[in-house]
Amino acid sequence: MRRSTDYFLSTHGGNLPLPDDLNKLIANPRENAAQIEKLLPGSVDWVVKQQMDCGVDIINDGEYVKAATPGTYAGYIYDRMTGFNTVEKPAGWKPKRAFTAERDKRDFPGFYESGLWFAGSGGQVRPGFATPGSGVPAFMSGTSNTIRACSEPIKYHGYAAIQEDIDALQKALVGKSGVDGFIAALGPLSTGAGTTNLHYKDEHDYMFAVADACREEYKAVTDAGLIVQIDEPEFATTWMFYPDWSVEEYRAHLDFCVEIINHALRGLPEEQIRFHFCWGSGHRPHVHDIELRHIIDKLLKIDAQCYTFEHSNVRHAHEYRVFEDVKLPAGKIIAPGVVGHYTDLVEHPELVAERLCNFARLVGMENVQASTDCGIGSRVGHEEIVWAKLRAMAEGCRIAGKRMKG
Repeated sequence: MRRSTDYFLSTHGGNLPLPDDLNKLIANPRENAAQIEKLLPGSVDWVVKQQMDCGVDIINDGEYVKAATPGTYAGYIYDRMTGFNTVEKPAGWKPKRAFTAERDKRDFPGFYESGLWFAGSGGQVRPGFATPGSGVPAFMSGTSNTIRACSEPIKYHGYAAIQEDIDALQKALVGKSGVDGFIAALGPLSTGAGTTNLHYKDEHDYMFAVADACREEYKAVTDAGLIVQIDEPEFATTWMFYPDWSVEEYRAHLDFCVEIINHALRGLPEEQIRFHFCWGSGHRPHVHDIELRHIIDKLLKIDAQCYTFEHSNVRHAHEYRVFEDVKLPAGKIIAPGVVGHYTDLVEHPELVAERLCNFARLVGMENVQASTDCGIGSRVGHEEIVWAKLRAMAEGCRIAGKRMKG
């Protein structure tokens, strides 16, 4: 990955606004699949131009394929694998774990029951998600008569689909200088950890099979010369799923998680891999998020060159200080979020610069890139705010660069 000592390079979490024509079609993705497929290449051209106009250096395809797939942000990957199916709930079935906000729920039961925590982040309620007052959706509460389960061998078959993603981004980058391309792909934990295993002998064999399948997608991206971003919110959010675990129990669990992730990355060029995690985009108190100081050493064992994570929101904006005690390994890069989805307020470029300089003074300017907390395309109130946040980030990078060079 590129480094810079002239100014801070900027990137983002992945998800970006869609052009109007594509946005209208994804309300009914199955029915409009042919039209969506026809529009995607041109839409990627459009979003690449938008990012460049905002001054972003490391850019992507807007994650439009994910937006155009029914279900949650993970839905696209299940279209590219066998093994995961909707099945009748087995007799005596119990969820593997609690739900995303379980630790917060104990302190804020009324807020949790309102459904507001699942309704979005800083901006509008996202279509297809919870409506305020509706409570927890059935597919998350365990009240549905069916479950998603691994009921047969897991195999990746999405080679044509990922190649289309690669081709669209590479075509959009032709003739564009000064920018690099990345494609975000779901991590093995976020793909399989919450799903019931009905096929493999144990969780180890199951999760390693998931990792093997995910690796096929990662390899296609790196073979094409692009950066692959491993989207793995579960690296931090799993803490909320097991509310009775101690910090030490969670750290032991992360050892297994790192083993799974590195199995998915084995043999791939580290310099083309960045790893993204967050504490979940739900608009909730987040008072029980696991602190970065408890997991940073585990994070740095993942075989990626760059680590990108939430930093701009009010629960985590102080955590740059972990690098007062933790040394960033040689050759590694961090890309903390310096603008966020938790609010529609557009961050001032001076604040962005301050956040970047806080990290740079501890780990070195050449080892820091600017990013967003998460993908912000569907998580703030309007696309105008997204582009304004990215422009503020790019301006903050220039200010910070001048400040660090004196």
